Amino acid sequence: MPPQQTHTRPLALAIWLIIAGAIGWWAAFSLTAERFHLLQNPGSTASCDFSPLVQCTANLASWQGSVFGFPNPILGLAGWVAPIVVGFAILAHARFARWFWWLFELGLTFAFVFVIWLIGQSIYVLGTLCPWCMVTWVVTIPTYYAVTLHVLRAGLLPAPPAIRRGAEALMGWVPLLAIVSYAIIAVLAQLRLDVLGALF
Repeated sequence: MPPQQTHTRPLALAIWLIIAGAIGWWAAFSLTAERFHLLQNPGSTASCDFSPLVQCTANLASWQGSVFGFPNPILGLAGWVAPIVVGFAILAHARFARWFWWLFELGLTFAFVFVIWLIGQSIYVLGTLCPWCMVTWVVTIPTYYAVTLHVLRAGLLPAPPAIRRGAEALMGWVPLLAIVSYAIIAVLAQLRLDVLGALF
């Protein structure tokens, strides 16, 4: 018998999902618009190209920018709608079945793993930092942490009581976990690309 579900109306999570979804969608839209601009104007550069280090063009034009045969931002245009819808639904007192949360968590896990891979490709292979890509990283990472901890603490995923209590305790530390993650990315970028040297 599955454990009883708790935290059936996580308001803070709902609000964050709406905010993160809107920011992520706008970043994906902006990157998609830049991609269309580059296709319509061969040889031009994107408006988010600020230097050889901070730019979008190299990322969009690379094979890493179209891993599945189409520009990656299209994934964001479709995918970021889900957190927005889920967030508003929670505010409207909707309750989702366990399978729905499992699928939502699976989607966010894919997004998180994909973003980590893209971060590695950007820093260690392409040698660039795409501004709109970084916006996507900034919202994907805490969103994954928050939803994962929620499904654990709420009993939506099978987990021992100790893990549920741990997830409950960590939920308030999601902002710090995100900041630590950003710091690790920044250190890796600095060590590999000498970001500060390039900027100053």
